[in-house]
Amino acid sequence: MAPWPNNIVCPIVISFDLDGISGTINRNPASKNLPTLMSMREYGPSIATPRILDLLDSHKIKSSFFIPGFIAETHPELVLDIHRRGHEIGNHGYMHEPPATLTSQEEENVLQQGSEILKDITGQSPVGYRSPSWELSPDSFEILKRNHFLYDSSMMGNDVPYLIHTKKAPIVEIPIHWELDDHPFFNYSPFLNQTNVMASPQHVYSVWSAAFEGLYKYKRTFVLTMHPWIIGRPGRLSMLDKLITMIKSFQGTSFMACKDLAVLKEHDYM
Repeated sequence: MAPWPNNIVCPIVISFDLDGISGTINRNPASKNLPTLMSMREYGPSIATPRILDLLDSHKIKSSFFIPGFIAETHPELVLDIHRRGHEIGNHGYMHEPPATLTSQEEENVLQQGSEILKDITGQSPVGYRSPSWELSPDSFEILKRNHFLYDSSMMGNDVPYLIHTKKAPIVEIPIHWELDDHPFFNYSPFLNQTNVMASPQHVYSVWSAAFEGLYKYKRTFVLTMHPWIIGRPGRLSMLDKLITMIKSFQGTSFMACKDLAVLKEHDYM
């Protein structure tokens, strides 16, 4: 692998999927009739995200927020705040629809609907996409490229950005992994039969910090995916603050949005 530019040893992406209530409603429409479950998910955009934005500001970090169109429609001022603070806003469907559950035409319609809503609010079309539940379809990359997306962030085939070839042109893949996602550790939703024992923030810190140290050693990329309704609880957010501080103590780390990392790949630094 070629060296990173500007003396970077390990690019760092701190990203958020701002699902709110969309994910659980898409999974089970009856969810909307459960006020307690809805309140837990609504905590993400209403309470946690402003807190997260202040944390990012305190560290002078620019992040990527992947936002379903429904959440953007119902929280336009929040989307504007994210945009005005200089963070990237990416496409995350409309009602958190995994492409694997849609026909090819439905998938493209949902993608376009999400982009139009985000553009109406921010004035900019998203250039990045992350599939809800990380479940792409066989047609996803062709659809993304046809709709002028620079990158996707849903695959796990490497730990540096790589190219996915389509009929039109390659698209950059910003890879992710369940190890670097808050959902497997913290999610607890009995109505959806998700009742694993929740991990402690200390345990998750040990997993994420070990992952970072390994990626730093091999000069790879650290891409962390979180959900405000999960990570935004105070004890967990304090852990994230501690993790960011630790990462910043390593020489050659550089925090950036997904789109900036995708541009590095386009310039063949990897």
